[in-house]
Amino acid sequence: MDEIKKKFPVCIKIPVLWGHMDAFQHLNNVIYFRFFESVRITYFEKIGFLKYMEEKNIRPILASTKCNYLKQIKYPDTLILGAKVPEIKENRFLMEYAMGSMQKNTIVAIGKADVVCYNYKLNKKEIIPQEIKQKIIKLEKISL
Repeated sequence: MDEIKKKFPVCIKIPVLWGHMDAFQHLNNVIYFRFFESVRITYFEKIGFLKYMEEKNIRPILASTKCNYLKQIKYPDTLILGAKVPEIKENRFLMEYAMGSMQKNTIVAIGKADVVCYNYKLNKKEIIPQEIKQKIIKLEKISL
């Protein structure tokens, strides 16, 4: 799964458990989104967003999310998940995911999420904090 490790600056491994399977004997579709959430939170930890949000009350919220299922995943397996941010706008950024199967040695799903910075106290969108934006730029090695 070197392809994921090369293209995504944040990666995690997650084992597929028997309880992740559905009645059709493959990974339940809900689990894909939980796994995307896990790598997204790892990304947020890496850029200090979780600490920042506790201090400033500006938090990320999903405006939309999607998954393209490419191949079935079955127990037992271990998945490699990657997250990256290829696009940053004023109050939101695009996050992309890849999910690779170690058993199949291929990418089995890809996803996207539109993440908005939101002030829960004021119930409104906020501009991405400069500190967070700079950490994303540094991690992604992108220029704006």
